[in-house]
Amino acid sequence: MSAAIDVRGLTVRYGEVLALDDVSFEATAGRLTGLLGANGSGKSTLFGSLMGTLTPDSGSVRLFGEDPARVRRRGDVAYVPQHDAIDRDFPVSVHDVVMMGRYGMLGVMRRPRPRDRDAVAAAIDRVGLTAFASRTIGALSGGQRRRAFLARAIAQDAGLLLLDEPFAGVDAASEATIAALLRGLRDEGRSILVSTHDLAGVRALCDDAIILQRRLIFQGTAHDAVTPERLTEIFGMSS
Repeated sequence: MSAAIDVRGLTVRYGEVLALDDVSFEATAGRLTGLLGANGSGKSTLFGSLMGTLTPDSGSVRLFGEDPARVRRRGDVAYVPQHDAIDRDFPVSVHDVVMMGRYGMLGVMRRPRPRDRDAVAAAIDRVGLTAFASRTIGALSGGQRRRAFLARAIAQDAGLLLLDEPFAGVDAASEATIAALLRGLRDEGRSILVSTHDLAGVRALCDDAIILQRRLIFQGTAHDAVTPERLTEIFGMSS
């Protein structure tokens, strides 16, 4: 099976601080892979390296076997950050936010075509926000905002989705909706890397798992990732 993500010897420093130390792993295409680790373990640094917002000190990244910049240019990777950068006081609607996922396909004039509007409407409906499409993003709850940004990624129709802590600070209903959406997208053939602190739920959510602690601690099936010994070692807790 081919790799959606292939990381080799990735090392990232912030000044004197070592954020990632010679990390190598593969995330199989068409699988839902969980990224686990305590705060400060390098998860967000890894996402930044995959998206090109951080320049590694050494090592390489390939997405679908290609240069990541090329994959990003054609819109085949979508990123849902832990903290969105949109000003919640700015009057931008849910529809407008989700349409941002189509910008790379709109052409020079940036005019949405019927297929773009259809893709946006379908993505909003899929995350259960049709009734909120005209509402400003700042008027949504935390869980609804998460679903709106996931809808933006869905509308982009990328083959690889990167999600940084999508379950953080959301209500139980939104958590269940997001988990079901991710499994559905995986079943459609999307490749997904999702960081999460939900250790208890990672076996039900994910096919595979990666554990970071600045270096790679574990790569394998999600079922094998969460053991009492490993939880004690990495998180100071037991299952």
